[in-house]
Amino acid sequence: MHNTDSELPQVIPTSRGLVTVLTLSSPGRKNAISTQMRTELLEQVTALHADPSVRAIVLTGADGDFSAGGDITEMTSDQKIASGRLQILHDTVRLLISGPKPVIAAVEGAAFGAGLSLAAACDVVVAGEGARFGAAFGKVGFVADCGLLWTLPMRLRPGVARDILFSARSIQTDEALALGLVDEVVPQGGAVDAAVARAERYAAVAPLAIAETKALLGAAPQSLDDLLEAEKAAQLRLALTEDHAEARKAFLEKRQPDFKGC
Repeated sequence: MHNTDSELPQVIPTSRGLVTVLTLSSPGRKNAISTQMRTELLEQVTALHADPSVRAIVLTGADGDFSAGGDITEMTSDQKIASGRLQILHDTVRLLISGPKPVIAAVEGAAFGAGLSLAAACDVVVAGEGARFGAAFGKVGFVADCGLLWTLPMRLRPGVARDILFSARSIQTDEALALGLVDEVVPQGGAVDAAVARAERYAAVAPLAIAETKALLGAAPQSLDDLLEAEKAAQLRLALTEDHAEARKAFLEKRQPDFKGC
């Protein structure tokens, strides 16, 4: 199932004090995300989130690239296998978004497909000059996955997100920064050090406060249906309040309402 590098680790942890750097590593393959790599990444991220000695995580790629995306040699129409491979990355994305530790993507070179999805799931994206981003799923006949349909519209204006998803075009660093896909651009080769420096600042903040903040941010409605149900519940509660009754009365009496907060 795995490629010829399967006997070597494909996610390499490096401790930098309170920060751990996780490096995606598939030599000569632009860190294509194999089943082995996604399994190791989930294991590493799970362990780091549970380790009290780690305050922040940096995710990067080896050999000048972040990741070119899913390993096309492993893509299959077998529903059980395909579902299992996706589930591993879905569990990882949930941890990146809602887990207790801040996660910073340090991007050099290519971040395409599922590689872009992983970067976008991180709290902050730092990119070296010359980095390139793209949601090229349509070029292999797939819809964007690994949460990108949630994270991309959260980061960008809806029309911009749709353009990136529909066109499958490559986005250069300057445009990525202007759009908000990237949060900081540094000289080429400097993404990891800049990400670690940022992570160290986060590590100085109360960890439980950050954990609670991430949990709240990650609990945002994940679909239109979820949003509409939450909206309806809120409107029905508010319809019972004295302030709503006062607002209706004031409108009819052509005066400003006197709200009481009840």
